[in-house]
Amino acid sequence: MIHNEWQGKETIRTVTCKHTNASKFLVSNVLTVGNEYEVKNETDEFIFVVDNTGKVGGYYKTYFE
Repeated sequence: MIHNEWQGKETIRTVTCKHTNASKFLVSNVLTVGNEYEVKNETDEFIFVVDNTGKVGGYYKTYFE
């Protein structure tokens, strides 16, 4: 279970949140527009970042620049 080690993993890069307009999910509680977030892992569709809760969460790439 590699995802259990992501919190301590080195940061790949940082990304900036450009919007929190989600049609299906409520992401405005954990992401803030304009804030920079540390990327811990990335797939074709998702970016895994340390969000406002201090934990690693997976979000669609459309939320970030």
